[in-house]
Amino acid sequence: MTIEDFINYILSEKRYSRHTAKAYESDLMQFRTFLSQTCDMFDLKQVTEKIIRSWVVSLKEKQLDNSSINRKLSSIRAFYDFLIKNEVIVTHPVTFQKALKTKKRVATFVPQSDMINYGQEVVGEQYDSLVKRVIIESFYQSGMRLSELMELKLNAVDFSNSVIKVHGKRNKQRLIPFHNGFNQLLTHYLKQRAQMNPENDFLIINQKGKRPSPSWIYKVVSSELKKVTTLTKTSPHVLRHTFATHLLNNGASLIAVKELLGHTSLAATQVYTHNTIDQLKKIHQQAHPKG
Repeated sequence: MTIEDFINYILSEKRYSRHTAKAYESDLMQFRTFLSQTCDMFDLKQVTEKIIRSWVVSLKEKQLDNSSINRKLSSIRAFYDFLIKNEVIVTHPVTFQKALKTKKRVATFVPQSDMINYGQEVVGEQYDSLVKRVIIESFYQSGMRLSELMELKLNAVDFSNSVIKVHGKRNKQRLIPFHNGFNQLLTHYLKQRAQMNPENDFLIINQKGKRPSPSWIYKVVSSELKKVTTLTKTSPHVLRHTFATHLLNNGASLIAVKELLGHTSLAATQVYTHNTIDQLKKIHQQAHPKG
């Protein structure tokens, strides 16, 4: 059983996205390099608990933060779960390696006023301006992940019911509603898109009619958000945080947001339960007897 066998397994049977599988593969290849260069070992089946601990120490020495190390540990643990399942090994080398302590994560989000200002900017008639607006609004109005938007096809948009059918992690499907304004934006965009005679049916295409790269979408989001906000972090995932935070701050239930984000547990959604100071003041004034 090789790393390649494992990657094929998580893609075909576990139905992980290609983006996730690529991250797992990268972690495993880095681990294999550590084994060959540091331990003079080339057989992953010979790894012991002591070697795992040494590897974690080496990552700490490289100044990696604990959350990044934990993610890599998760990849390695999953690989050895796979070997155990297929009876390739008997002893699991990662069993007793605990996750490292991490700081409580606080989600970065764009203030609601900034997103309102962005939405009020006039959209140019050029395709470049239009596709950039669609990308930003797709993230902000749906909370989609980057990988989900990349995989979104034309038939995923149901205009009659105003919902988008999204295939998330492990190919789990969810329906996300959208507003009339986004309906109009998409309709206008699709007319422009059709004039380019693209050879694929992905919703988002670049000016050449091709499927864009993740880095291109990152750059679009960053450049567009910097027009309206002073945040240092301006990534697609920040817009996912923004979607969830604005919903919760405006009265949406945690369970509803969990379903819209495609989370499997409430624990993952609770990171968005922070409130801005203005929101806290509002709640205090409304709820306190002397407010």
